[in-house]
Amino acid sequence: MSSQVSPCITFNGNAREAMEFYQQVFGGVLEVSTVADFGSPDSPSADKVMHSRLDTSAGYTLMAWDFPDERPGHPSYRPGNNVAIFLDGDDGELRDYFEKLSVGGTVTLPLEKQVWGDEAGSLVDRFGISWMFDITARH
Repeated sequence: MSSQVSPCITFNGNAREAMEFYQQVFGGVLEVSTVADFGSPDSPSADKVMHSRLDTSAGYTLMAWDFPDERPGHPSYRPGNNVAIFLDGDDGELRDYFEKLSVGGTVTLPLEKQVWGDEAGSLVDRFGISWMFDITARH
C-alpha cells in the first residue's frame, strides 16, 4: 500500500451509532476504538469514539470519530465542519503533503509519533479544509 484518501466524519457523541448504521447500509467490517481504549479510561470522554473505520466489501473506507471536548486551538463542533480528508499509508510522500498543505493554514496537531505507534497530524488548510494524516509505522 502506498497511500489512500478516506473521508473521516466528525460526530457530536454518536459516532458509534452512526458507524453501526453505515455498516448495516454498506456491509463490511467495522472497527471502533474509544478514548478509553487509547489509554484514558478515567477521562470524562472515555466512552467517546476516538477512531472508527468501516471497510466495505465494495472497497470503500469510511472513518469517523466523536468531536473532542472543547480545547484551545480547536473549533467548536457544528454540522458543516464535521468532515476531514484523511490520508493514510506508509508513503513518505505524505509528510511532504502535510508540509505543503499547512502553508498559510493552521496545524492543529503536529505530525509526530502517537501512542498507537504511527505518525499522525492534522491541519486546516488556507481554504478552511480539514486534513488528517496517519503514516503507518514500518515494522
